[in-house]
Amino acid sequence: MRCIAYPFNAKQPTDMARRQQKISKQQLQTVKDRFQAFLNGETQIVADEAFMNAVQSYYEVFLKSDRVARMVQSGGCSANDSREVFKKHIEKRVRSLPEIDGLSKETVLSSWMAKFDAIYRGEEDPRKQQARMTASAASELILSKEQLYEMFQNILGIKKFEHQLLYNACQLDNPDEQAAQIRRELDGRLQMADQIARERKFPKFVSKEMENMYIEELKSSVNLLMANLESMPVSKGGEFKLQKLKRSHNASIIDMGEESENQLSKSDVVLSFSLEVVIMEVQGLKSLAPNRIVYCTMEVEGGEKLQTDQAEASKPTWGTQGDFSTTHALPAVKVKLFTESTGVLALEDKELGRVILHPTPNSPKQSEWHKMTVSKNCPDQDLKIKLAVRMDKPQNMKHSGYLWAIGKNVWKRWKKRFFVLVQVSQYTFAMCSYREKKAEPQELLQLDGYTVDYTDPQPGLEGGRAFFNAVKEGDTVIFASDDEQDRILWVQAMYRATGQSHKPVPPTQVQKLNAKGGNVPQLDAPISQFYADRAQKHGMDEFISSNPCNFDHASLFEMVQRLTLDHRLNDSYSCLGWFSPGQVFVLDEYCARNGVRGCHRHLCYLRDLLERAENGAMIDPTLLHYSFAFCASHVHGNRPDGIGTVTVEEKERFEEIKERLRVLLENQITHFRYCFPFGRPEGALKATLSLLERVLMKDIVTPVPQEEVKTVIRKCLEQAALVNYSRLSEYAKIEENVGRLITPAKKLEDTIRLAELVIEVLQQNEEHHAEAFAWWSDLMVEHAETFLSLFAVDMDAALEVQPPDTWDSFPLFQLLNDFLRTDYNLCNGKFHKHLQDLFAPLVVRYVDLMESSIAQSIHRGFERESWEPVNNGSGTSEDLFWKLDALQTFIRDLHWPEEEFGKHLEQRLKLMASDMIESCVKRTRIAFEVKLQKTSRSTDFRVPQSICTMFNVMVDAKAQSTKLCSMEMGQEHQYHSKIDELIEETVKEMITLLVAKFVTILEGVLAKLSRYDEGTLFSSFLSFTVKAASKYVDVPKPGMDVADAYVTFVRHSQDVLRDKVNEEMYIERLFDQWYSSSMNVICTWLTDRMDLQLHIYQLKTLIRMVKKTYRDFRLQGVLDSTLNSKTYETIRNRLTVEEATASVSEGGGLQGISMKDSDEEDEEDD
Repeated sequence: MRCIAYPFNAKQPTDMARRQQKISKQQLQTVKDRFQAFLNGETQIVADEAFMNAVQSYYEVFLKSDRVARMVQSGGCSANDSREVFKKHIEKRVRSLPEIDGLSKETVLSSWMAKFDAIYRGEEDPRKQQARMTASAASELILSKEQLYEMFQNILGIKKFEHQLLYNACQLDNPDEQAAQIRRELDGRLQMADQIARERKFPKFVSKEMENMYIEELKSSVNLLMANLESMPVSKGGEFKLQKLKRSHNASIIDMGEESENQLSKSDVVLSFSLEVVIMEVQGLKSLAPNRIVYCTMEVEGGEKLQTDQAEASKPTWGTQGDFSTTHALPAVKVKLFTESTGVLALEDKELGRVILHPTPNSPKQSEWHKMTVSKNCPDQDLKIKLAVRMDKPQNMKHSGYLWAIGKNVWKRWKKRFFVLVQVSQYTFAMCSYREKKAEPQELLQLDGYTVDYTDPQPGLEGGRAFFNAVKEGDTVIFASDDEQDRILWVQAMYRATGQSHKPVPPTQVQKLNAKGGNVPQLDAPISQFYADRAQKHGMDEFISSNPCNFDHASLFEMVQRLTLDHRLNDSYSCLGWFSPGQVFVLDEYCARNGVRGCHRHLCYLRDLLERAENGAMIDPTLLHYSFAFCASHVHGNRPDGIGTVTVEEKERFEEIKERLRVLLENQITHFRYCFPFGRPEGALKATLSLLERVLMKDIVTPVPQEEVKTVIRKCLEQAALVNYSRLSEYAKIEENVGRLITPAKKLEDTIRLAELVIEVLQQNEEHHAEAFAWWSDLMVEHAETFLSLFAVDMDAALEVQPPDTWDSFPLFQLLNDFLRTDYNLCNGKFHKHLQDLFAPLVVRYVDLMESSIAQSIHRGFERESWEPVNNGSGTSEDLFWKLDALQTFIRDLHWPEEEFGKHLEQRLKLMASDMIESCVKRTRIAFEVKLQKTSRSTDFRVPQSICTMFNVMVDAKAQSTKLCSMEMGQEHQYHSKIDELIEETVKEMITLLVAKFVTILEGVLAKLSRYDEGTLFSSFLSFTVKAASKYVDVPKPGMDVADAYVTFVRHSQDVLRDKVNEEMYIERLFDQWYSSSMNVICTWLTDRMDLQLHIYQLKTLIRMVKKTYRDFRLQGVLDSTLNSKTYETIRNRLTVEEATASVSEGGGLQGISMKDSDEEDEEDD
């Protein structure tokens, strides 16, 4: 209480890190429910799919994590932690989103964070939440004295009325009493130091030479406190504010003995008083006319004169206040009443009366009537004035009043004087006597070294009723007051000033204590005595009257600090063991004022923090580091302020705590995922590693070899791998399956799920803990390999029981390999190589079986092939290309990490694709030829769908070979070029076969026309028959049916091929070859009949066929250079000559058929 009431060493720190609000179990559940509600669409918050996914992931990974629940239980989880984890979680997601014009990623981030805050807060009004926090938030701010008292009442379990009793009995609101108490305590501590030195009752030190140093330490610490107290400004007294305190860093040590020899002079004592004079009204003005003007003046002797407003004589009231300042302890205040002179020659106003007052700080403050002194010739002799004079007591004036006094060196005559007790500095007081209207004291007595006490009336001294004295070696000063109450107040004030250890007891109190059953306090006893009596009644007098120097402050402080820590860890803040500013201030002040050794303080703090940390509370390693560093530098004699004394107990306790701390830190590093989940609290893991390095040091200056630290951390991380994997497999319920009959498929499914969790753990380690282990990154890689090696045991066991030639395990390889190949440290590491060795035979076996399977499917497929069109080809070809592509995609998606084997696989698959496509092409070629042989040779022939499908298979094979057979690098596309050549050759053969088919049909038509050759029996007979019949009936034109049938066949074949075959280039080549071959056949046929004249029907048929063929192929895009070949020109010329001959001989027998182009003919034909 006294530390709070009058601190002079410490202040409340303003630079401490602000602690965040702690999350309780109930709050965590509430937050979970709010996020679940959002994910279920039960809130009004609008969000896109990307944000929903981010929240879903955060909810599953963070909020539902058992590690977060454990962190909440430890009191180390704040709302800020959950916000920061979400922020880190979404930063990666937002960075991976595609760029959107006009929308920066920072905008997206801030928008997502605003939505997160809205979900986290729920429906709560932020203002209400703020109001609720205000009470608990106070602990983080600078506290007033009342708040500090209340806090420590709660910490120590003190009842309110007990606090009030102690407060009043100890006069905690009286700064003079508190300063005096400090002076007495410091004096007591100096005496105790002397007593220890005399009796040689030292604590046990590590070195005998430290005993003398210990006494020096005690005295210098007291001297430093005296210097701090001396630096406290006297004027601050009653207005002292905690936050204004400036701690003295004065390094000089004040020798109080020397200071007492420095005698005060009268000029050192300076008092400054402020006076208020308020003039209210005047009575007794009867002789003046009612409308005459009156006013008053006021002055303090030696100062300025002030005047009131003017008033009429009928109503002389003012209420005017005048403010004065003076250095006189007994000033004279003059107030005069004037009336304005009406005479023309009057130079000044007329004085009606005056009053002279001599106020003191003890004078009544209320207004009173005073009789005025008037001149003899004034008609109004009974003038009274009502005024108030208030004289304020300056801060350095501790008491004042009239006393009788006599002394040996001062005040040598027994006489009543006006005395003032003046505080010149914290340690220097003086009793000064003043005369009226004097600024300097007439005489003064410096109270250093005097002891004040009550005394009996002295014979021979007339005047004064209640006596007391001040005694010093060789001097006694006797004082007397006019009443008992005044004497008690004077003795109390002088008792505080002298700093004496003896406490004077008033004679009335002594009588009361000796009397039986005297319960009612005497009326002349001081108020503090009344509270002391009440405290005695409640059994608390021993605390009030006790001497603080006699207590064991080391053990008391240990208890206070422990209780304060308990209180702090149970408040609403995630403090991690840090005290609040107010608590730090009180504990600092207590240690300084009561001489608690710094090492003892920090050892106790470390022990308390370690106990909490061992029991699962979250303690900031930086805080442990501060205290440990202090204790280490103290014990090893390397303190910044020089070597200090070290007790054996301190050294032993330090070694014990050091060992406990080492065990704790190693345990925390081993359980880093659980002690610092998701890297929270921020920087704690890094600080833990740093502290471990400090703890491993043998002394304070010799750094520990890095290999030694590395060995310890390696051992911790090896154990961490086992801990993490054990908990992970327990979470995945793998262990439950041991001893139970379980199918291989279920075992593989469990292993894949476990692999996902393993990857998640390693990713979280990288994301949240890698920075802390940056200095030991190679050890983290070892940790990851050890962790994976434990998983490898379960993985191998699951794969061993899989049936042969099953490929369900490949997803496991893909999952692990996709993670490992992107991790720079784990790629081709120990586990990765083991994974490759495990799966390489499976991949080879898989490819072998697939090759065999595809080969069989080709064989069976082509045997049963219907050649119906399916997508880009036939059913068999589509199936083949899909299988080859699927196999290559599957192997490519394995992303085999070892380059040589990956190359081998690729080469093997490309070769396989080349072989399979080659087989497909050859089988199609054979089928094509067989199909053509089975079709009609007449003009009834129609190109079947299957022929087109076979062409399309070739087209598709060519397209697929580009993708399936070409090596990306190295082999110069050797497989691809080889299969391309085969396809081209095969297509050429197929076109040749099809054209041969068309030529055969044409030859059949020409064979029919040959029957009309000149000179044959059939020709003459046919010609005669037709001529004879035409006289009686309308005979059809012979030969036109043949021509029309052929033209129809050509057109139909062209349309089918153009429509059904997917490759334009092949069609063009086919049509070119078809046209050229057709013309060559006709030309040959005509050449064979060079010497014969064509029969009219042969001519008409050929003209129709040639013209239509020419026109149809031109429409199909055959180039003019091909159309107008020499062959065509030969045919055209021959037919033109034949046409001319026929027209002459037959006389119109051609019936309009001509080689000349004619639109009419075209229309007729079409």
